[in-house]
Amino acid sequence: MIRFVFAALLSVAAATAQAEVDIQEVTSPGGINAWLVEDHEIPFLALEIRIEGGASLDLAGKRGAANLMTGLLEEGSGEMDARAFQTAREGLAASFGFDNYDDSFSVSARVLTENRDEALALLRAALIDPTFDDDAVERVRAQVLSIIASDEKNPNRIAGAAFDAAAFGDHPYGSSLNGTAESVAALTRDDLITAHRNVLTRDRVYVGAVGDITAQELGVVLDDLLGDLPQSDAPLPEDVPFGLAGGVTVVPFETPQSVAYFGHQGLKRDDEDFFAAYILNTILGGGSFESRLMTEVREKRGLTYGVYTYLVPKDHAEMVIGSVASGNDRIGEAIAVIRDEWARIASDGVTADELSAAKTYLTGAYPLRFDGNAPIADILVGMQMTGLPPDYVINRNDYVNAVTLDEINRVAGELLRPDDLHFVVVGQPAGVENTN
Repeated sequence: MIRFVFAALLSVAAATAQAEVDIQEVTSPGGINAWLVEDHEIPFLALEIRIEGGASLDLAGKRGAANLMTGLLEEGSGEMDARAFQTAREGLAASFGFDNYDDSFSVSARVLTENRDEALALLRAALIDPTFDDDAVERVRAQVLSIIASDEKNPNRIAGAAFDAAAFGDHPYGSSLNGTAESVAALTRDDLITAHRNVLTRDRVYVGAVGDITAQELGVVLDDLLGDLPQSDAPLPEDVPFGLAGGVTVVPFETPQSVAYFGHQGLKRDDEDFFAAYILNTILGGGSFESRLMTEVREKRGLTYGVYTYLVPKDHAEMVIGSVASGNDRIGEAIAVIRDEWARIASDGVTADELSAAKTYLTGAYPLRFDGNAPIADILVGMQMTGLPPDYVINRNDYVNAVTLDEINRVAGELLRPDDLHFVVVGQPAGVENTN
């Protein structure tokens, strides 16, 4: 019954949209920092924890170690095996999620107030004292190897992997965080223990907390939960330049539809032009059916179901990238249209109407992100990691509205470089050839 109560509380929380939040900056007695939004209407707490580093901390020859380690954190800790751990978590109606990214390791926790201490003690055991027993290691290893094998047959995954490898080479960004079949098969329990020690470190922690807890209570929770993590001794990777020049790389693959990834150098998240670039990307291809690329490639010519672009400011590299899929006989035309539109918006800019529509869309959509404790906690931790101040949630739409037409068109000319666009095409594209 308690699981159904928990689900109902989550639904109530998600139904409450919040345009503004009251953020408290909390420092635990042990010196761990967090941002907190108190909400005592529902007996429920959402915690989002990020630790800087993630898969980028894989040691040479050990690619995939951080990912495999992350997959084992709910597979037993202390005296509990995987089944005992899952049974205990379910009995407390708690939800834990662990994930691994290029630049961070993440923990998502959802707990009821009445079970908070027991649930967070269980979470602590997973974080501090995972068992990595042989049966669990082999079971999760097999799952990872299955994912790797599946990715090797997926045109989208092949395109992304080829693009990253060409752009970043031996840097961690140049290979999948899953590792290869060979590297994952060779990982030992000692490798997982090393990855755990390198990835889960106290001094690189960021925390967002939302729900039924006070600042004083949160401080105690943080020290109990994270205080025994080690200090970091594994260095973060160096910054890496985007290593692809303009051109086309074709990766032959038997499929009736080709997939293309494309992009070039981008800009950092803390660049003073980021807001202008963010709006520009929305107009160019940022997910809306009203974007320039969607209009030109899909609506006018019927070359694809979708074409999208993204700003990707990683911790150690920045990109503007995009993706499109089309029939083998039409992908060449789709690429040409994308290049032409990239050049046109770079040289001619956007219109006042396009800028106004993009601002309306972005400012209207922003409050909808605050649709419950968990999404707000995720926003809080993301703000901290990108160096944004607490009042950003109040002022963000003002930053968007402050971008002028002259500013966005200047940024379009500086950011978008059609001659630097590189396309990686996976399939059997008619009339498209390697230019490397």
